[in-house]
Formats: sequence, C-alpha cells, structure tokens
Amino acid sequence: MTEAVAPKTVGVIGGGRMGAGIAQVFAGLGGAVTIAESGDAEAALQRVSTGLDRAHERGKLGDQDPATVLARVSVVGAVSSLPPSLDLIVEAVPEIAALKVEVLAAAETVAGERTVIASNTSSMSIAELGAALTDPSRFIGMHFFNPVPASLLVEIVRAPQTRPEVVDSVRAWVSMLGKAEVLVNDSPGFATSRLGVGLGLEAIRMLEEGVADAESIDRAMELGYRHPMGPLRSTDLVGLDVRLAIAEHLASTLGDRFTPPALLREKVARGELGRKTGQGFHTWS
Repeated sequence: MTEAVAPKTVGVIGGGRMGAGIAQVFAGLGGAVTIAESGDAEAALQRVSTGLDRAHERGKLGDQDPATVLARVSVVGAVSSLPPSLDLIVEAVPEIAALKVEVLAAAETVAGERTVIASNTSSMSIAELGAALTDPSRFIGMHFFNPVPASLLVEIVRAPQTRPEVVDSVRAWVSMLGKAEVLVNDSPGFATSRLGVGLGLEAIRMLEEGVADAESIDRAMELGYRHPMGPLRSTDLVGLDVRLAIAEHLASTLGDRFTPPALLREKVARGELGRKTGQGFHTWS
C-alpha cells in the first residue's frame, strides 16, 4: 500500500464562507487551489485573504507567510474553467439539491481518472447526489464545519458506491489538515446535522413557548452539559436560513420530528439569519 500524499491540486466549487475556508486549509498544505465562483471573484479571494491573516495572527500558519499561501489560490468564473485532472474537487454551494447536482455533473467533465469528487453537504444523501455522476464510486461526502480553519472536525460520509481507496485517501487528507474525522454511512443528516438540528429545533420550540430566554437556554447547555456553544448561538453561527433548509430536508426524509418551528421561519423571512446579518436569536456586533 502506497503512502498517502497531500493533494497537489484542489478545486473548490463556491467561494462563500465555507468554500473560502476549505480553499484556505488546502492551500495551507502547499497545493494549488482553484475556486470556481460565478459571483464576485474578488470577494471570494478576499475571504481567503482575511482568513489567512487571522490564522497568522493566532500562530496557526507556522512559518508560512499569508501572502505566500494566498498566492497558491486562484479564482475562475465557472466549473468548466477549473484546471483538468485535479486531485480533489470539493463542492461547497448552498444546500439546494438541483444546484449541487448541476455543479457536480459539471465537475466530472473536468475531472481526471483519479480525481476524487466530494460534497460539503451537511444533510443530503451522498448516494442520491452521486447519481448525477457517471462514476459515483469516486464520490464522497466531506462535511466541513464553520469556521473551517478553526474547526477540528470533518465528517466523512461514505455511500454504498464509494470505493474503499477513495475513503482511505480522504481520511489521510483530513489528517494532514490537522483535523479529526468521523466516518459515517450515508443517511439523511448523517450524524452531526441530525443531532445538531434536532437539539437546535427543540431549543427554538422552547424559546417559542416561553420556557426561557435565548441566553438562559444556551447557558443551560454550556454549563450543565459542557457544550462549548449553546444550540441557539450555534444556530446563529450556522445561519438560520441554512438550518431551516436542513430541517426541511430532514422533515421530508425522516418525518415530522424535524418540522421547523414557526419562529425559525419567521426570523428567516425577516432576514434575521444570525451572525452574518447581525441578528438571529442573539445580537451580534
């Protein structure tokens, strides 16, 4: 068995907060990273630059200079413009099934025979998304957590079709990133989203019913169960719109226990999406 090596070339589809974070950590390994972003390319690159500056301030880049790492990152406007035969392509677009299927199919057209294609989905079936590919055996879930550079966990999701050697490569790459992995079999919500969303929805129902205020609910879990962050603050960090989309998907696949509370829908409709808008269940500066 050959020793695993870090991916030398990586493509990331989507230059939002998650995509930029994924690009940052792989560039930190020394590889060339190309982000496919159909929107604001400069904003995507700026997210990576800001993340690298923060990592440098916290001593997380070792002896690497942020500018040197940033020079390994480039942005193109379409998936079809990604370099051919990359070692790894990670899809990190919003949790919209049709959009993910579209970009994954496009990714396969530029992939080489050995390219691993991964989705950063937090809840959607890897087997169902992989049906968009002519070779689903190369496809796997790599569920990173926000903020990607600081988070220690990557949830690796194995579909029935995923080849064992693909799983082995991804597990090795996650270790090289300095992160821990949990390997789960394909199921709606996997392990993390299913548990996290379940707890978050119940906390929202408690707030809705007047059991306690948001600060008290969060402190109860932080101090009583040693959670580093309460479920409502965690929902703010993830994004209320993201959590709503995941809950709707889980409700459609796993049943009514994941039906989103009215309060969550109301806040999303008002644009109170959490930290990214300054207001969610808490106020963020």
